[in-house]
Amino acid sequence: MKIAARAMTAIGLLLIGGLSCGDESESDRVGIASNCTKDTDCQEVGDFQLTCLTVFKGGYCGWQGCTQDGECPTGSVCIAEGGVNYCFRACVEKPECNLHRAVESEANCVSSVDRVGASTTKVCVPPSGA
Repeated sequence: MKIAARAMTAIGLLLIGGLSCGDESESDRVGIASNCTKDTDCQEVGDFQLTCLTVFKGGYCGWQGCTQDGECPTGSVCIAEGGVNYCFRACVEKPECNLHRAVESEANCVSSVDRVGASTTKVCVPPSGA
């Protein structure tokens, strides 16, 4: 009986561990919200050419030109920043925002952004300033 319980616990832990390994979204894989100093620091993956927004501390790789959330990689939403639309990484909590960011330019998970679509999802936004 104890062996069966231990086996079930081990299987449960393996399943939980396996699920957490696949949590990276498409926006994470293409590098949305990553630090940058110039456009070439941001990735080009398939149809997604990211642009470096240097108005943010540490820069911010965002995909430029979306007109709705559905055009953004999974895990990001379309917002207006400085008169241009970009896909920014969606988030629920701050740690999600900093997978590819340096500590000194950590982004916050905020809801106060100019949205292009109807989404109320929070997005990752680093502090302003170079």
